[in-house]
Amino acid sequence: MKRDNSRHINSYKRLGKNIADRRKFLKISQEELAFRISSTRNYIGCIERGEKFPSIAVIFDIAKALNIQPKDFFEGT
Repeated sequence: MKRDNSRHINSYKRLGKNIADRRKFLKISQEELAFRISSTRNYIGCIERGEKFPSIAVIFDIAKALNIQPKDFFEGT
């Protein structure tokens, strides 16, 4: 049975926007954030646009890199 993620799309987009907003607030580039979590700029961009669905581990890594609690990314979802 294939899982339908369409109902979660808005939550992923909100997550991505919150990550981007925090990153921009700290004046950190996507490339710098990617470096901090041992990833790629392209992957960060996909997360911020809601195109990729990061694992819980990646969310925790991003939160640590941005000095924020992971739960704070989900405000407004």
